Amino acid sequence: MLAFVILGANYLTGGFGADGPASTADPATASEESKMPDVVAVRIETGGSSRPREVDADPDLDAAVENLESTTRTFAAEQKKQRMLDRFRPLPGGVEMAQLEQIASCESGGDPEVISSNGLYHGKYQFHPDTWESVGGKGLPSDAPEVEQDYRAALLLDRSGPGQWPVCGA
Repeated sequence: MLAFVILGANYLTGGFGADGPASTADPATASEESKMPDVVAVRIETGGSSRPREVDADPDLDAAVENLESTTRTFAAEQKKQRMLDRFRPLPGGVEMAQLEQIASCESGGDPEVISSNGLYHGKYQFHPDTWESVGGKGLPSDAPEVEQDYRAALLLDRSGPGQWPVCGA
């Protein structure tokens, strides 16, 4: 038995369960609905005692699927970034981003993942883990998203002033 499994855009973007939305159609009797333009992939399955066989790939379909997957990843990343911005903006206490960027540039070159050579200071603002925890941070600052590091540095700057960064905060 040979079946054509039609996969719509919702299947490829995770809109349904693990098995995805599937409808089978005999190519000779396929309805107009199964030929709708939102179909982005076709998987050919064999059943019964016959062994599955490979089917030549369609470069246009492969490119469309890759483009859809890439767009989906980009969209998910943008949504995550927006959720982080919503959570950690605006900066507390009227702290300006320009002042934070000056501190970060001096402390770490602006690298949110950097760890000092002695291992005591982490992230964009070279937080000590105890200081990070005092402004609500969890784990290590160098593991936190950059926007969270900005927010927590603003909390510290607002609470304690630029003296927390004796060289770079002045």
